Amino acid sequence: MRTVRTITRSPWSLAALGALLSSTSGALAAGFGQPVPWEMSRQIPVTENARDILSFEIGLHWLSLVISVFVLGLILWCVFRFNEKTNPTPSRTTHNTAIEIAWTIVPVLILVAVAIPSFRLLRTQLADPKADMIVKVIGHAWYWSYEYPQTEAGGGFTFDANIDEDKQPRLLQTDNEMVVPLGKIVKIQVTAADVLHSWAMPAFGFKIDAVPGRLNQMWFRADKEGTFHGQCSELCGQRHAYMPIVVRVVSEQAYADWLKEAKTKYARIDTGTSFAEAR
Repeated sequence: MRTVRTITRSPWSLAALGALLSSTSGALAAGFGQPVPWEMSRQIPVTENARDILSFEIGLHWLSLVISVFVLGLILWCVFRFNEKTNPTPSRTTHNTAIEIAWTIVPVLILVAVAIPSFRLLRTQLADPKADMIVKVIGHAWYWSYEYPQTEAGGGFTFDANIDEDKQPRLLQTDNEMVVPLGKIVKIQVTAADVLHSWAMPAFGFKIDAVPGRLNQMWFRADKEGTFHGQCSELCGQRHAYMPIVVRVVSEQAYADWLKEAKTKYARIDTGTSFAEAR
């Protein structure tokens, strides 16, 4: 109780509180490619889809705030305007056609206003643009495998990505990273070898289920270089929390150099292995 009184009455305490908030503003900001302590927003988006999701989410928050304030105002108005003391003789009105029409039509209009950008976002997510490259992702208990098909630019190899608990950020690093070029449309074909998994990358704005016997597909085009971290988002068993995902976005030249190195470093894909068709 003393703390509350001090904060309320002392201008110096208010100044100290402001200084504390300003000093932690960096920690409250979104992280780039990984979570940060006290983060209250999404990670910095690096794809069009992720930016659209963030804008849509912010718009919904503001809409929810307006609706909440409006409803709170109505409640307070009813409490003070129609209590027993100020309104000793209550109205016996049971129906009001105008109000009933309004509280039916207004929510419908709000839902339509929300549905339009929502469907636009879904259309972007489910679009099927021509892929510049394909990577097949396979979920295992409990690690990920990545297959790069043979193309003119390179490929034709596969590798596993296991958690590396000695690297930082802790529990978000792997011994091998998925590498993709900057500004290229990358299609991810995802499946699982045993149980349900989910390949999720917050900075890219999507996650996709890895289902045994089924091939799911998603796409992204990263417009910033860097290393981005995600995790399996499906409760898949004992070591579910130890299935990190690391994607490194590099320049085209760096990607070409990595392909040459990976060709000798990782296992060669059997010539009998084929990939699903992707446009």
